[in-house]
Amino acid sequence: MTVKDLVDTAGVRTTYGSTAYATNVPDTDAIAWARLKAAGTILLGKSTTPEFGLLGVTESHLTGSTSTPWARGHSAGGSSGGAAAGLAAGITPIAWGSDGGGSIRVPASLCGVVGIKPSAGRIPHAGNTDGDGTEGPMARTVLDAALTLDATAGYDPGDRFSIKGHGEVFADAARQPGDLVGWRIGATVNPAHGPIDPEVQAQFEQSLTVLRDLGAIVEPIALDLPDPYDFFISYWGADFQAIADELAASGSEVWPSILGIAEASSALTPQRVSRAFREDKTRIYNAFAQAFSTVDVIVTPTTPTTSFPHCGDTGGRTIIAGTRIAHPGTYLHRLTEPPSHAGVPAISVPCGFDSKGLPVGLQFIAPAMEDSRAIAAAARFEAATPWHTMRPVLDAI
Repeated sequence: MTVKDLVDTAGVRTTYGSTAYATNVPDTDAIAWARLKAAGTILLGKSTTPEFGLLGVTESHLTGSTSTPWARGHSAGGSSGGAAAGLAAGITPIAWGSDGGGSIRVPASLCGVVGIKPSAGRIPHAGNTDGDGTEGPMARTVLDAALTLDATAGYDPGDRFSIKGHGEVFADAARQPGDLVGWRIGATVNPAHGPIDPEVQAQFEQSLTVLRDLGAIVEPIALDLPDPYDFFISYWGADFQAIADELAASGSEVWPSILGIAEASSALTPQRVSRAFREDKTRIYNAFAQAFSTVDVIVTPTTPTTSFPHCGDTGGRTIIAGTRIAHPGTYLHRLTEPPSHAGVPAISVPCGFDSKGLPVGLQFIAPAMEDSRAIAAAARFEAATPWHTMRPVLDAI
């Protein structure tokens, strides 16, 4: 398998996607990678990531641009773009990524593979300071991703956010046959707070038909969430400031979008930042908790658009459905950010293609600690559709 270059691998160069760490070789393994090694996993290589995972696309001054194998010169998404591209290209059957607001699920969507963001605390990370971010598995099938999650989940005292399991076997959830009779599914594109590409919307609607054909009761729901961009600046801005300062001090080039977020956040009051960490995060959690009082899982498109031509750190399409997008880089992650801040599990699976042959992803979201529920729903959808079996024709690009 491959391991994202944000994840430490003892004795193997780990650059965090940055020229400032181009020769860095860690002495210890990340907890999850140590567990995978103990299970007999072979490291094929480290997969590309933008500097410190700060961009929603895999653009790095160290490694260049990473493309989706479905279209030369089109973005793989990010920040686990190398992991997703390697899977779609057939380089490896499983990959290890990380996700703080969509960094597993967005590239999974743009590359037509499977990506799981587990519940907060499910995968331990030594010295963890961020309860929203997590490492997680990516694969070409739900079962392979679930098997990888089984090998890595579980409490570790080195992570103050880590949680003890309750005997869950996530592969069993993926293997369990059946339909979705009796399941209540809430469908929404509301977290995007803006336009969805019509072709993504069309594939989403077709996916809802599949879910109904499997016996599920599918109903529209709305989520009362803060504006995603305002929350992003308030919540992540201080991290962007710190890393921008570190890169500048090392003489490394800093992407303009990173500087822009750092500058925007520097104008915020301490009270606004505190409100993001306290009131806004609680509002996001409560929105999902309220929805899960009436539905078993929530489905959304994973991304508002399919892949797009490389555009540096712009990070996304500037016009969607005739509407100009003010902040394309953060907009690409608007459907995946909220579940991260609610701490709930989410999984992206392929659900079709647009007219250009670019993959579309469907995101299943379940209540906190109900990772098996998200996996079971996604696996049954996968079994009823052909999308996970389709591969890019690499010699054509």
